[in-house]
Amino acid sequence: MILLELFLTFLMIGFVAFGGGYAMIPLIQQEVVERHGWMTLSEFTDMIGVAGMSPGPIATNMAIFVGMHQAGLAGAVAAAIGMVLPSLVIIVAVGMVFFKIHQNKWMQSSLYGLRSVITGLILYAAVVFAIRNGLVASLSWFTLSQVLIFAGSLAALLLFRKHPLSILVISGLIGIAIYS
Repeated sequence: MILLELFLTFLMIGFVAFGGGYAMIPLIQQEVVERHGWMTLSEFTDMIGVAGMSPGPIATNMAIFVGMHQAGLAGAVAAAIGMVLPSLVIIVAVGMVFFKIHQNKWMQSSLYGLRSVITGLILYAAVVFAIRNGLVASLSWFTLSQVLIFAGSLAALLLFRKHPLSILVISGLIGIAIYS
């Protein structure tokens, strides 16, 4: 029963969540933490970090971690197939149409408009994540240190063009140094 539930949950997430893996985080959190209670918020937050550091798409990695947490290897496979199947079906269909009309002026204009929406969805996911995890609840040393780690990470990515994996590792080490 849990295998079917994992498959159907991630199938639904895969069908309704648009904007890429990071934009899916609020919906995955709602389903995994709030609706099903498969993980605590703390476990979910930790999983985001590990999924982000792992190779592959973060949403698929998260599905695999949740499935493994709930039902072992079979759960990981069921959740991963559920997450990937909608994308596979949709992108094959869209790809067949897109490559026939991608030079169309209206299509090009709509793609420029979608870029802003995707950026907004990712920013929304970050803000919701910060609020739900108490990172912006009150001004304290914890909040200030989180803001400084965020700002340093953003600067390293944007200004110094550092690889995201190195930022994740360094941020983890800073976390150990500050919060241990």
